[in-house]
Amino acid sequence: MIFIANDHGGVELKNAIVKLLGERGEKVVDLGTGTEDSVDYPDFAFACAERVAATDGALGIVICKSGVGVSICANKVKGVRCALCTAEINAKLCRNHNNANMLALGAGNTDERTALAIVVAFLSAEFEGGRHCRRVDKISEYEDAHAK
Repeated sequence: MIFIANDHGGVELKNAIVKLLGERGEKVVDLGTGTEDSVDYPDFAFACAERVAATDGALGIVICKSGVGVSICANKVKGVRCALCTAEINAKLCRNHNNANMLALGAGNTDERTALAIVVAFLSAEFEGGRHCRRVDKISEYEDAHAK
């Protein structure tokens, strides 16, 4: 299950990603927005991150113009590890080493071809476990200890 959401700056890129995911046979839930009318990116990023956190094995993709805003929002949701990626190697490593469950993309700084390659790299990579478990566990422990 892949949840995807975007603001008005990410509509075109989101549509290209949804098409790619459909061609790959992935189950996708598009949480919008579907128009270029101005919206507030936190509304969409939080909704996507909450769905990822509540769904075992789910992944998420969030898109805004820079990717920064949606990644900040997603990482506020307990259980989410969202990585803003600008290259395939980032997408591979954030899954391999950080067990990232969400990908953030910037539609204004990542061309469609590169973004699609990043998505494929993100979905194709898996958490390596091993020494990385200790580090990811520390993130979860901190999150639990500082929850309000």
